[in-house]
Amino acid sequence: MGRLTRRAFALAALTAFTTTGAAAAPAGGRRAAAEMRGMWLATVGNRDWPSRSGLSAAAQRAELIDLLDLAVSRRLNTVIFQVRPTADALWPSPYEPWSQVLTGTQGRSPGWDPLGTAVTEAHARGLQLHAWFNPYRIATHDDPAKLVASHPARRNPQWVVPFGGRLYYNPGLPEVRAFVQDAIMDAVKKYPLDAVHFDDYFYPYPVAGQTFDDEAAYDTYGGAFSSRAAWRRDNVDKLVLETAARIKAVRPTTQFGISPFGVWRNASTDSRGSDTRALQSYDDIHADTRKWVREGWLDYVVPQLYWNIGLSAADYAELVPWWAEVAKGSRTRLYIGEALYRAGDPTQPAAWQDPAELSDHLELAAAHPQVRGHVFFAAGDVRKDPIGAMARVVAEHYREPAQAPR
Repeated sequence: MGRLTRRAFALAALTAFTTTGAAAAPAGGRRAAAEMRGMWLATVGNRDWPSRSGLSAAAQRAELIDLLDLAVSRRLNTVIFQVRPTADALWPSPYEPWSQVLTGTQGRSPGWDPLGTAVTEAHARGLQLHAWFNPYRIATHDDPAKLVASHPARRNPQWVVPFGGRLYYNPGLPEVRAFVQDAIMDAVKKYPLDAVHFDDYFYPYPVAGQTFDDEAAYDTYGGAFSSRAAWRRDNVDKLVLETAARIKAVRPTTQFGISPFGVWRNASTDSRGSDTRALQSYDDIHADTRKWVREGWLDYVVPQLYWNIGLSAADYAELVPWWAEVAKGSRTRLYIGEALYRAGDPTQPAAWQDPAELSDHLELAAAHPQVRGHVFFAAGDVRKDPIGAMARVVAEHYREPAQAPR
C-alpha cells in the first residue's frame, strides 16, 4: 500500500476515530475477516493501569473502562490484561495476595474485583478478554522481607531464587510448577476467560556475571538429562503442557496462548533458526518456542517481533516469514507482537520516528496467510500515540470491524 500524504492520512485517521467502533459494522454491513487485533494492558509497576496505586475503587474502575473503550474506538477486538504481574493477583485469590499496584500495599483489598469487572465489561463491548499471567516472577526487587508476611514466597523460602535484583520462583521444583498452575486455575474456574496468556518470562533473561542458582534442584531432579540447559527446557515444557491440559479440562473453550521472545535460535547456531544475531529463547531463557508451535501445544503464539524492517541483527522482514513457516501446518494460530511503544521514542532508531513503520509491518505480514493478526504493546501507547503510528494502522488496515479468531 502506498504511503498517504499527510493531509489524506489525517482525514482518514479522523474518519476512523469518529465511527462507532469495533462492535458496529460499517456502512453496508460488511466486516473484515476474523483476525486478532489486540493490545496488551500491562499493570506491573502501574505501566498502563491503574495510573497510580491508591486510587479509589471508583477511579480505578473508571480508568479500566476507559481503556476498554479505547480498544473499541481503535477497532481492536482483544485486550490482554495482566492480572498476575508479580506472584500476586488482580482478583480475590485464595493462593496469592492482592497486587500492590492497586492500593500501594500488597495484600490489601481494593474493595472490588478488577478481573471480574474486566471480563464482564469487555464482553459487553464485543471484546475478548485474555488474562495475562507471569508464571515465575515474584518481585521486581530482591528483598523477601518486602513481601507481605502471608506471601507464599515467604512461607516457602526454598522456592525462591534471587537473581539480577529480582526474586523468582524456581522452575525446577515440581511443587512450584503445581502451585503456579493452581494460582492460575483459580481464575480460570471463576471467570469465563477467553484465553490464558503467558508472556516471555520463563527462566530469567541472562545477567552478566550472575548465575541462576538452581544447583540443588538440578541435583535432585536433573539426573536423567544431558545438561542443565536440557533439564531447564524440560521444566518449561512441563509447565506449558500441564497448564494447557488443566485449562481444557475446566473450560474447553478457553484458549491458551504465549507471547515469546521473537528469536527462537539464530541460524548460525541451528540451521532451523532465523537469519538473526540476537538472544535466543531456546538457549538463554530455556523456552523451546518452536517446539510448542510445531507440536500444537498452544492455541496461539504471539512472537514479540519488536524490531524494525531492515534491522541487521533482527529484521522484522526476516522474522515474519520464519514464524509463518514454523506455524504452517500446525494447529497453533500465529499473531505478531508489535512494538508500538517504540514509535516516536527519540531513543529508538530512525525507522521508529516514521509513523508508517508499524503500518508497513502489517502490510508485509499480510503476504503470509499464517499470520492471523497483531497485538500491540501496550495500552498506554495506544492512547498516547505520539507520532500517529497507531492512527495510521487503524486508517490503513482497520477500516472495518473484525471478530477475533475463536
